[in-house]
Amino acid sequence: MTHSIELLPDPAADRLIRDQWSALDDAGIPNRGSLQAETNRPHATLLAAPSIDVSALSALTPLAMRLPVSCGLGALIVFDAGERHTLARLVVPSSELLSIHATVVRLSAPMLSDDPAFAHSSPGNWTPHITLARRLTTAQVGAALDVLGPAGSRVTFTALRQWDGDTATENILRGRDC
Repeated sequence: MTHSIELLPDPAADRLIRDQWSALDDAGIPNRGSLQAETNRPHATLLAAPSIDVSALSALTPLAMRLPVSCGLGALIVFDAGERHTLARLVVPSSELLSIHATVVRLSAPMLSDDPAFAHSSPGNWTPHITLARRLTTAQVGAALDVLGPAGSRVTFTALRQWDGDTATENILRGRDC
């Protein structure tokens, strides 16, 4: 399973994304909100890899103190995966967000297993986003675009999360004043 280091949004942005999940659900479109796990929450992945040693969390503690960081929450974006697609909200990166991403990649490198981080999370290849739905058909993407409203919101990231996909557990580092 995948392991990751992620950013968690503040309650207002969390509610905004959950409302979008609900709108998709009301329209009969599969979405991330249908996952019933307690750890299922809106997030923006900074780094993903086959395995990340839990010691990465202590190395990232000082980085969490750079949070909160505010960014624009942008347009809908579709990642093509052949016959199935991922629908997400683009996070418009600030220079601070890009710096946090690069620092996470650098600090986490020693904590990765023999398998490197996935290429899509490396600097220069990373597209910051919050996933709304995965494994959609082209028709479902079209219907989702009709359901969801335009961009124009903001998201403030207030915490870092280390996700362990093998055990479905999370470790959260809150930012300052959070």
